[in-house]
Amino acid sequence: MTIRTLGMTRFRITVTFSGWCPRDDHPLGLPLQVVWYFAGKESNVETQSMCVHIRWMIRRDMPSVLAIENSCFEFAWSEDDFIRCLRQRNCIGMVAEQDNEVVGFMIYELHKNRLHILNFAVHPEHRRTGVGQSMVDKLLGKLSHERRNRIMLEVRETNLEAQLFFKSIGFRAISVLRDFYDDTIEDAYLMQYRYQPSAEELAQPHNRISKLAG
Repeated sequence: MTIRTLGMTRFRITVTFSGWCPRDDHPLGLPLQVVWYFAGKESNVETQSMCVHIRWMIRRDMPSVLAIENSCFEFAWSEDDFIRCLRQRNCIGMVAEQDNEVVGFMIYELHKNRLHILNFAVHPEHRRTGVGQSMVDKLLGKLSHERRNRIMLEVRETNLEAQLFFKSIGFRAISVLRDFYDDTIEDAYLMQYRYQPSAEELAQPHNRISKLAG
């Protein structure tokens, strides 16, 4: 599965964490509401459960990352595109490994109250093995009620596979971005996942003053 946006954002899917920090009239009920990627979570498909390790992206991963990028996208990022993005203080790169082989990656930005996925991809030969789900799970684990409470991303209107995948995880389309891409005249769907706090979290005081008051 792949998702992508040329310019500010793009997408792909992969799994297991570790990263680099130097730091689509629509069967999904769109126009203003986008849905996930795969029909049901990856468990609805014949999947092969394999151990996925996610770590920071480092320079020696670049050949593998570029190979996955070029195998997934018609308008692929160049090495300079990756480097330029990862030099930003709020930009994080991570790769997913299976048997010591890089099989996916994701690039995302940290903002005050959200995460923004820019590039997300899983190698075609390693899709439907839980890699994409694992990477998304990693991001979901970074959300909280008090701080970053949502994940945003843009998906091409023609990329139904990616839309279904993200819909299955809980993402929804919240708007249509007209003529979003520089490389084509395609529109994009802005998709969002919002964190749902538990009753226990909602019952907790939000700061020191409220703790003292309670």
